[in-house]
Amino acid sequence: MSGQAALLLHPDDNVLVACRALSAGEMIDAAGVPLLVRSSVGLGHKLARVALRAGDKVRRYGSLIGSMTQNAAPGEHVHLHNLQSDYLHTYTLDTGNAFVAVAPTTQEDQT
Repeated sequence: MSGQAALLLHPDDNVLVACRALSAGEMIDAAGVPLLVRSSVGLGHKLARVALRAGDKVRRYGSLIGSMTQNAAPGEHVHLHNLQSDYLHTYTLDTGNAFVAVAPTTQEDQT
């Protein structure tokens, strides 16, 4: 992993994980493909491997981790400003600070 700028954790992932801080305008090798970093990305943060549209599911480690809330071009930072968890909305803290399940609100939530 020496010298790698970003890591592809699973072949099905549509995001990469930064192995170091990346600067906007930097050209990196993204799993054998040149990729322009479009916005600064901190160590351990995600960047889009491919174009992502609002509503697209994001995969990391081959697993779904959330949905895009806005579009991101390849090389853009993917984080709280444009990604929402698909898991947090199904649980909430009760008054005793224990997690309790919340009923799904849409057909998609039930799948």
